[in-house]
Amino acid sequence: MSINYTQLQSAPRLLIEAELKPLQGSRFQPTGFADLGAARYKAPGGSDMLLVESAQSVANRLEFSIWDDAQEDLIEELKGLPYIRVTNPDGSLLTNSILEAHRINSPYILEGKDRSVFDMLKKDAAGMEIGPVKLKTLAELVLKYDINALLHGVFLAKSELAGGRLRLMRALSGFIEASDVSVAESGGVKNDRVDPGGDTKQGFGNVPFHRTEFTAKRIVAYFNLDLALLRGYGLPQEATQLLITLALFKVRRFLSTGLRLRTACDLDVVGDLNVTRPDGFTIPSEADLLAEAKALVETCSKVDGLFGSPSVTEVKWEKTK
Repeated sequence: MSINYTQLQSAPRLLIEAELKPLQGSRFQPTGFADLGAARYKAPGGSDMLLVESAQSVANRLEFSIWDDAQEDLIEELKGLPYIRVTNPDGSLLTNSILEAHRINSPYILEGKDRSVFDMLKKDAAGMEIGPVKLKTLAELVLKYDINALLHGVFLAKSELAGGRLRLMRALSGFIEASDVSVAESGGVKNDRVDPGGDTKQGFGNVPFHRTEFTAKRIVAYFNLDLALLRGYGLPQEATQLLITLALFKVRRFLSTGLRLRTACDLDVVGDLNVTRPDGFTIPSEADLLAEAKALVETCSKVDGLFGSPSVTEVKWEKTK
């Protein structure tokens, strides 16, 4: 089954929900923050709520869903998508714009001795220094170097690039939250079988610890694809369709392979995806989405100037000092 793009033409958002449960047992460990711990809050109706995974973390996981870590490249079917590859001086992979927190704005891309990517971005951004930033022009620039940054957002903050005003918000976002939560306290001991009474500051001795986990009546993953934003970029139809297909594939792949969020947080999907907007829209299977994305990559690669040539832009990382 392919995507019914006609059904999405007038929809401002595509909203998706997926109910989750712990893969084993009933306890799970939520995301934590250094100065806060677990993010707990009250719903408007009074229910005890818990943030299981933040929007920032889900964005990172969605990006990683198309990367083959063992091969240090995109998954085979999506090779041809543009991205920036950062290498060490010996040619080995250091990082890339898909995995970097700031994507194209990564310091490993823009702050090294190799200024080739910076110079290309500056050249392509010429004319945007004064006046309102034209989103169509900026979207075309970003698409050329890393199509994923159009889905997950980017902020080219360097003043030399059109005054540091080149910014695109996330088109695809998501988070996971739990409702009607209860605390599940437990703990353990790090045992030192040689010297149980040793100096714990040095790493010796028995060290007791506590662990706070949770149970929940319901855990739900929410995803939001901003269709109006994508249409507003004014890209060729095949490029917009590729962005939609890629976004939906990432959601499917994340839910099928990426739900082991932490050692003590391994989740599973209950049933199928639920589309809450637009009414009646059905999301194809992961296999169908991947096949469609592969075909659209081939189509877009033939549109003159849409993707960079070659599609993978390489930059060598060496510190300037």
